[in-house]
Amino acid sequence: MARYDYTCGRCGVFEVVRPIDAPAPEPPTCATCGRTATRVYAPPALTSPRSALRRARDTAEASAHEPAVLRSPPAPPRRPARPPNPLHARLPKP
Repeated sequence: MARYDYTCGRCGVFEVVRPIDAPAPEPPTCATCGRTATRVYAPPALTSPRSALRRARDTAEASAHEPAVLRSPPAPPRRPARPPNPLHARLPKP
């Protein structure tokens, strides 16, 4: 569905939603008063390419067609290093 903004001289700005493949009515009319309206052009609503939402969408879209392939099993979790002083080993653990 496409969203189009129009402005009426009497009623102000209003929105029309219709399928993208539907032809635009000529001339567009205001839904309130029936007068002819003019189209309001605005920049498209684009997101920043670096936004977290955009990265998540790109990852989800890519994984649908190109799933990630692992070449080896994941590494096991690392064990904490032994303390250099043996007295530290007797301290209570959190």
